[in-house]
Amino acid sequence: MDFSWKMVIDAGLISIALVLATLLRAKIPFLQKYLVPNALTAGFLLLPVYNYLLPSMGYATNRLGDLVYHLLNISFISMSLRSSPPKIKGSRSNGSVLGMSAVILFGYSSQAILGLLLTLFFLPNIFPSFGLDLPLGFALGPGQAYAIGKGWEAMGFEGGATVGLTFAAIGYLWACFGGMLLIHKGIRKGWMKEEQLTLMNDKTMLTGIVPRERQKPIGDHQTTDSEAIDSFSFHVAIVVLVYFLSFLFLKVLTFFLSFAGKAGMELATNLWGINFIFSAILAILVRKIIDLLKLGHVIDDDSMTRISGISVDYMVAGALAAISLVFVGKYWFPILLMSTICGFMVYYTIPWVSSRIFRDFRFERMLMLYGVSTGTLSTGLALLRVMDPEFRTKVSSDYMLSAGLTFVLAIPFILTINLPAKASTTGSMLPFWIFFGIAVAYQILVTIIYFVLARKRRFALLGVNFYNPGK
Repeated sequence: MDFSWKMVIDAGLISIALVLATLLRAKIPFLQKYLVPNALTAGFLLLPVYNYLLPSMGYATNRLGDLVYHLLNISFISMSLRSSPPKIKGSRSNGSVLGMSAVILFGYSSQAILGLLLTLFFLPNIFPSFGLDLPLGFALGPGQAYAIGKGWEAMGFEGGATVGLTFAAIGYLWACFGGMLLIHKGIRKGWMKEEQLTLMNDKTMLTGIVPRERQKPIGDHQTTDSEAIDSFSFHVAIVVLVYFLSFLFLKVLTFFLSFAGKAGMELATNLWGINFIFSAILAILVRKIIDLLKLGHVIDDDSMTRISGISVDYMVAGALAAISLVFVGKYWFPILLMSTICGFMVYYTIPWVSSRIFRDFRFERMLMLYGVSTGTLSTGLALLRVMDPEFRTKVSSDYMLSAGLTFVLAIPFILTINLPAKASTTGSMLPFWIFFGIAVAYQILVTIIYFVLARKRRFALLGVNFYNPGK
């Protein structure tokens, strides 16, 4: 019988690359020194395979794009089904949660403004929304960059998904190498405590493999009896159930939007591209219902984290492998220029803002926020783990608390991100400037929050990149 093995082949190749990348990380000091995520290494290993080897063998069509799209939505669902993080005493009183949310939004708005301004220099040779791949690739991640970029392809952006993925790959490089440069700079400048320096020699963190003689950490807890159903199967079933609900929701929404004619169908297509938002919202609602029914104990947060971790690892590797080097060559100069300027901007602005807006754990918070402003949550946690391997500080907890606020505040930003693309379909630059105004409004909002939280520190030592009053 004629069964399709394309997605299985893609998943198999990614699996091979992830295993190989894990072995390389355990043996190569360079990868250890810069804490290069295994998924990133796997993606780069697969780049020549998908661009040259497989096409020469007649395997021209792959399902990497579909895989990345679905894994992105699954990762958002699994994290949204987790219980609300416990409230940390004092985390709200000093504005840490609001501050972290403000810095993340600062990354969105500043990168969007920079990207749109740089786009003006290349028009009409590039698509009007080209520069928005900066916040999509750097601050939001490869999944979002691919999903939204794919939608732009339908609006005339040739290679839109590839360009977004390329920016995401470059963002990961800035996260790894820039993050470690900040850490080594912190050592020279005395920005961190002496006891933290010993943590950088932790073999488990460097190699990525727990040694044979060390006790293995517990990854999750079972909430069901295996005789009835495996606990992990149960958690996967809940995630897939919510994903199916999001599919049905968008199907119904598309049906009603079809009555609005061409404009309605165009809107429906764009909404499918940002399905991760609807998936996350539905997951939050499902979790609320489960809690109201007093059944929250059947969902293990660690199991949901494992599902999200699997999704992100395969998504990142698959996203990088899906990059078409043909389109990278076509747009190499604007990609190189924009990503370089953006990389330096994030490298200098995040430490400056973070060190003045926070009162405690300044360096740890800065590393976490730098990681998520150039990569994803996983890169932010990887950098934080250098300073706080057991996550004993409240930095990670504060970030999880801020994630919900950030998600709500960022919805208007995501929902309107297609406006610059409409400048191509309508022939008018008005939608482009409307979104530019939205990005400026976000910048004004985070500036106000900064002024409120930083207080007397807002202009302290203007020429110093990292304000360290405790030195």
